[in-house]
Amino acid sequence: MKTDKRFTVRLPDAGVTFQVPESTTVLAAARDAGVSMLSSCRNGTCRACIARLAEGRVIYRIEWPGLSAEEKADGYFLPCVAYPASDLVVSAFGVN
Repeated sequence: MKTDKRFTVRLPDAGVTFQVPESTTVLAAARDAGVSMLSSCRNGTCRACIARLAEGRVIYRIEWPGLSAEEKADGYFLPCVAYPASDLVVSAFGVN
């Protein structure tokens, strides 16, 4: 049985660290870890969860994750539809 690789997500401004399996979105893993993040649609449309990667890389399994090319280039991502591809350090993160 194959097990998911796990990555670490750090939110330095909130003093929070949690683990994310590669098959789980960053938003879902945050919630599983007890981190309440701003969100609404959970499908990449509303942008309520938009955050910025200070370090690391994410991938999307949907064609259009609701970000402009400029936002992607500036490091923004949508945790509700983003899967980790490395350990992450996240700033500008909507934590309730």
